[in-house]
Amino acid sequence: MFGAIARKVFGTANDRYIKGLRKTVEAINALEPQLEALSDEDLRARTAWFRDRLAKGETLDDLLEEAFATVREGAKRTLGQRHYDVQLMGGIVLHQGKIAEMKTGEGKTLVSTLAVYLNALDGKGVHVVTVNDYLAQRDAAWMGQIHEFLGLTVGCITHPLTDAERRAAYACDITYGTNNELGFDYLRDNMKFRLEDMVQRGFSFAIVDEVDSILVDEARTPLIISGMSEDSTDLYGKVNALMPKLTEEHYEKDEKQRSVTLTEEGTEFAEQLLKDEGLIESGNLYDLGNVSLVHHLNQALRAHVLFERDVHYMVKDGKIVIIDEFTGRAMEGRRYSEGQHQALEAKEGVKVQNENQTLASITFQNYFRLYPKLAGMTGTAMTEAGEFAEIYGLEVVDLPTNKDMVRDDRDDQVYRTAKEKYDAIVDLIEDCHQRGQPVLVGTVSIEKSEYLAQILRQTKKIKANVLNARHHEQEAFIIAEAGVPGAVTIATNMAGRGTDIQLGGNLDMRIAQEVPADLEGEARDERIKVITNEVGERKAQALQAGGLFVIGTERHESRRIDNQLRGRAGRQGDPGASQFFLSLEDDLMRIFGTNRMDGMLRRLGLEEGEAIVHPWINKALEKAQQKVEARNFEIRKNLLRFDNVMNDQRKVIYEQRRELMNAEDVRETVADMRREVVETMVPKYMPAKALPDQWDMTGLHDECLRVLGLDLPCEDWGQEEGIAEAEVEERILAAADRQHAQKAAQFGADTLRQIEKSLLLQILDQTWKEHLLALDHLRQGISLRAYGQRDPLNEYKQEAFELFQAMLVTLRERVTQYLSHVQIREAPPPDALVPRAPSRMEAHHDAPEQQVGAGAPRGEGLAAPRLAESTGRVDPESRDPADPSTWGKIGRNEACPCGSGKKFKHCHGVAA
Repeated sequence: MFGAIARKVFGTANDRYIKGLRKTVEAINALEPQLEALSDEDLRARTAWFRDRLAKGETLDDLLEEAFATVREGAKRTLGQRHYDVQLMGGIVLHQGKIAEMKTGEGKTLVSTLAVYLNALDGKGVHVVTVNDYLAQRDAAWMGQIHEFLGLTVGCITHPLTDAERRAAYACDITYGTNNELGFDYLRDNMKFRLEDMVQRGFSFAIVDEVDSILVDEARTPLIISGMSEDSTDLYGKVNALMPKLTEEHYEKDEKQRSVTLTEEGTEFAEQLLKDEGLIESGNLYDLGNVSLVHHLNQALRAHVLFERDVHYMVKDGKIVIIDEFTGRAMEGRRYSEGQHQALEAKEGVKVQNENQTLASITFQNYFRLYPKLAGMTGTAMTEAGEFAEIYGLEVVDLPTNKDMVRDDRDDQVYRTAKEKYDAIVDLIEDCHQRGQPVLVGTVSIEKSEYLAQILRQTKKIKANVLNARHHEQEAFIIAEAGVPGAVTIATNMAGRGTDIQLGGNLDMRIAQEVPADLEGEARDERIKVITNEVGERKAQALQAGGLFVIGTERHESRRIDNQLRGRAGRQGDPGASQFFLSLEDDLMRIFGTNRMDGMLRRLGLEEGEAIVHPWINKALEKAQQKVEARNFEIRKNLLRFDNVMNDQRKVIYEQRRELMNAEDVRETVADMRREVVETMVPKYMPAKALPDQWDMTGLHDECLRVLGLDLPCEDWGQEEGIAEAEVEERILAAADRQHAQKAAQFGADTLRQIEKSLLLQILDQTWKEHLLALDHLRQGISLRAYGQRDPLNEYKQEAFELFQAMLVTLRERVTQYLSHVQIREAPPPDALVPRAPSRMEAHHDAPEQQVGAGAPRGEGLAAPRLAESTGRVDPESRDPADPSTWGKIGRNEACPCGSGKKFKHCHGVAA
């Protein structure tokens, strides 16, 4: 009570913060007449002047007012747009490393240029992060005009770029790119073998557009780079063929947790089906030898029971394409892990791809925390302010609108059945269409958007523009035309569309679409004038009809997504309206609502076709959304807790790799590894407190031969009077050092240094990859420890640490063993000693239903290297598959010429 009174008297903390910004804004405004008098050259020269002042010790804060005024003047001269006062406030918020919540249509893209320019002056590079390639390219070209006019360089990262193009883009003062591309470049860089091959430079400052979508919604799942495993995919098809024989009595489905499990009866039935198909040859389903069958059975069951086509995924060009649950977009290149994607491919009858093995992964939380300074902007962040503060240390500031909001947000209408709800929606759309009021209808799936469009076409003869994952390419055009009088647009989720719905239509897009590029002079001006007048007339008609009407066909799991849809209407003081229509058959109400609601509505006298608005209904709905938001927050926090364990290890490995790549030679590192291997080896066979007759000197001899390639008289040493463990260690180490010195004399010191560095990096990557796989397997089963009253996270931390220590032991032993056995038959060319990254890699942002990388079996490790053993290259067409003597030199990652379909290193190359 007292808090509410205090807020009324003194204002909220947010109000006081906004009030404190006004003094700075006034100072920026005072500079405007002075800058207007400057020539273009003088305005551009201010960039060099600012940089010179920074070099002399001034800070970015010292330059803020003058820099912001410079950017505003640059925007006026290039784009014809002038930053409003509230946009200047937004720029200050971004520069201070906070999240600016600005309503849709307030010009967030223009706001970013202020903080971007200021922070780019120090030359360390600024990253502007968007949600898709279209927005990255659009903003780089659009806002880049301001920065380039002022003398800064602008780059853009999109999917098809080469490494050289990416390196050039990251070297620019300002780099636009998507969250996925930036994250994958970081992972790929840490799989490179030379510093000059890396594309990114150090992290400095990033502004994240649609920050709630990227740092909250997509942060439930990690970015993963994986390589193909050698597993057969036949089993997916065989198990999938059995699924239609299972009925609802054979499994239990939990829609809240998105899980499905076989009942006892179902397990026995499935086991018999597998035996009949010859897939179980002996024992029962849960015998050790049938573990992979259980995995395939569970994933096939999930594919058939929990995943719906055109809701969770769609089939496009013979592939399963995931539909993002938050934005409704097709997520090309993204795959479910743990065989779930393969199970869906088998279900839909498309080609089943090989399973993947994780090579590198990182969560968005840990990636974006690499930036010393981070900021974000969105229209909806306040509902997640607690999460932003807890996970990222980011404060959310709610900025006022430039013009007062006059949108009419109407109460929800609740119906008993989906049919009644859709009838009411169709009637409202028809009424708006006849009055010339543009309508935007939000749905939660492709299926429902196309169903509604079909009803409108068949019953009301109204043609609606449908925007969903199937029509992703026309996204910007459809949204740009959604404000035309009488237009009806149906969209699956509106998060991060990046294109405003302007009443009357988007003038700039129409000019770009309808005015030929080669049209010049008066003819061009006349054509632009005609289009401008037409857009103005249409805007007046739309305003007269009441502005954009936003209709929600059901509530989303998150209140933010509902607010994003609602926020499309009423931009920049325009009139508009919004209303949500619900039914008790909606997924959110059905899964998270109360089962007694239908009976309650009947008792309240609700008749067919009649809607009700009641506080009880709204309260139940809000609680349902809060339940889901809390659950999703827990998923993200849990993912982060587990990834933090790996993140500490990842930092160590990536830092070690960079040091190795930067080193002239690694002889000291190799020597230290050799010493540690010997110091670990000897106590195993000569325990500290054991008597000499208890020593296993034969075993020590064999181990020296296996690891070091040394045939030493260990048995004779064991017979010497008074010999101790330390002296044996020194003798073995001295022999190993002599052997290494002989190799240096034989190969040449420079060649051996290159070999050491190359092998060390390759073996480090191999052991790290195996360690990631071990962590994947550990993570998959760790939750079961809770049944034993043990904390899964603490268990994971402890065992992950033990696995990491074991990995380091393996690394030291492998490096020592390979260098001790390596032989060179002829001098290799310099490029032959530079390792290559895996030839078949796949980058994917894993899906929410699965949160661990693929469960491929652990490999056998690297084969002993045989460097530069060349018989010369031959034309692949001249090779005889049946005669290996005709094959010549074959790359280990090339397809084997015998026609097996395997890589050479896994086929005939094993024996090479």
